[in-house]
Amino acid sequence: MTKLPEDHLPSQVLLHACCAPCSSAIVEWMIRHDIRPTIFYYNPNIWPREEYETRKQESKRHAEGLGIQWIDGDYDHDRWLVDVQGLECEPERGRRCQQCFTLRLLEAAREARRQGIEVFATTLASSRWKSLEQINLAGQSAEQAVPGTRFWAQNWRKGGLQERRNQLLREFAFYNQQYCGCEFSMKRE
Repeated sequence: MTKLPEDHLPSQVLLHACCAPCSSAIVEWMIRHDIRPTIFYYNPNIWPREEYETRKQESKRHAEGLGIQWIDGDYDHDRWLVDVQGLECEPERGRRCQQCFTLRLLEAAREARRQGIEVFATTLASSRWKSLEQINLAGQSAEQAVPGTRFWAQNWRKGGLQERRNQLLREFAFYNQQYCGCEFSMKRE
């Protein structure tokens, strides 16, 4: 797990993106700091399929509008359900979320290696609803499992990025979801 000082930033990063709103300010920040992001959209946790497709198309639209590479990860929600089996009743920020983050960041590390990109990061660290500790543990686990990769443990909530995210959400007229993504995180009425 790597905490990178601003005077030693990588020139290229594979950015695991959960959605366009969360990636927008991060991508803007990276470009401003001469970092070329490659967006990797890998979110088999999202349910229902229509929700997944909406988020995916918004992420792709954002990347294409900026002229940056966008990679579509496989959507296998049934496999994801098997991987979190027994954790369905866990609360948000519980063991199910830890497992979900670990699965997604492991695939991000694998994709980074396939692309020849050493450093990978995630937009999950931009959400105030997520545990940075869990995200960093998942990233560290993925880094250890995939030799030749480094997880960039960055708190993307700081430095005005949360406010900028909200501005960009309006400017790009992004679809803004109201739950994390999986059926277990949906607010039940």
